[in-house]
Amino acid sequence: MLDTNTALPPLPRARHLVAPDWLAQRVETAPADAPLHLYEIGFGALPAFLDGHIPGASYIDTLELESAPLWNKVPDAALTALLVRHGIRHDTTVILYGRNNLAAARAAHLFLYAGVADVRLLDGGFTAWRARRLPVATGPGVVHAPAGDFGVTVPQHPEYLVDMEEARHLQRTDAAALVSVRTWPEFIGQTSGYSYIDARGDIPGALWGRIVNDDDIHGMSEFHMADGSMAHPRHIRGIWDAASIDPARRAVFYCGTGWRASLAFFYAWLMGWDNIGVFDGGWCEWSRDPANPVVCRVDDRVA
Repeated sequence: MLDTNTALPPLPRARHLVAPDWLAQRVETAPADAPLHLYEIGFGALPAFLDGHIPGASYIDTLELESAPLWNKVPDAALTALLVRHGIRHDTTVILYGRNNLAAARAAHLFLYAGVADVRLLDGGFTAWRARRLPVATGPGVVHAPAGDFGVTVPQHPEYLVDMEEARHLQRTDAAALVSVRTWPEFIGQTSGYSYIDARGDIPGALWGRIVNDDDIHGMSEFHMADGSMAHPRHIRGIWDAASIDPARRAVFYCGTGWRASLAFFYAWLMGWDNIGVFDGGWCEWSRDPANPVVCRVDDRVA
C-alpha cells in the first residue's frame, strides 16, 4: 500500500484523491523492478499518450471498459480479463488519470465495482500535472506483467452498478434517488446532449445533480476549482443538499452514458457516501425503450 497523501482536504477517503506533487514524488522514487500501477485512461487517445504522458504510466482505452451502442460496461468476464492483463489484482494500488478526468473516473468506478480495494484518482488529471511543469515521458509507456488472477470474484461491489431493471424499480419508488448529472438544457429536454442520442427529456422523478453551464458536458466545472481540481466537499454537498440529494438515502447517479455520473459517484465516495451507485445505461439506454416514461420539462410534457 502507498502512504497517505496528507495535503488533501478533509475527506473521509482523502488518500484516494492524489495531488500532482505527491504523485511526482512517487514516480521519482518508484523502483525499476516495482513500478507504480499508474494508468492514463482515454478514449482513442493513444497517439496523445505516445506524444507525452506521466512517466511510469500505462495506457488503457475506455473502449476496453465499455462498448457501443449503449456504452455500457463490458461483461464481467471481459472486465476481469482487462484487469488481469494489465497486472491488476484486487489488492493492487491503482492510480488513474486522464486528459479528461471523466474518463479516469469511469475507470475508477468500474475498478471499485470489480473489487480493486485501493483506487486513486489524480486530482485535476493530466492538465494539473502539466500546469505544475512536472516531467513528461514519450513512447509506449510501462507494460506490466499480467497478474496470475484477480484474486476475488468480480464483482465485489455489485451495488455500485445499476442496470435498467433496477433503475425502473427505483423510478417507481422512494427507496432511492435517481440523480441526473446532466446540464440543465439536457435535464429539461431542450437538447439530448449527444449527437448519437435523438431523444430529449429525462427520467420522471429524477433529481438534478447539477451542471449549470449549458456546454459543460465534458467538464462538470461546477464541481471543480478553476485549476480543475475537486471543489471543496462543502461546496459539492451544498449543491446536493439544495437538490434534496441526501447521503442517508441511496443515490444512483446517471448521465448520458456514464462518464459524468462516474465522477459524481467518485466524489460522493470520497466524501464517505456508501449507499451509492451508477445507472450504467443512463439517458442513452433509458430513452431507447418506448416503454419507459419520459418527462420533457421544457414543454411540461410527460410521456
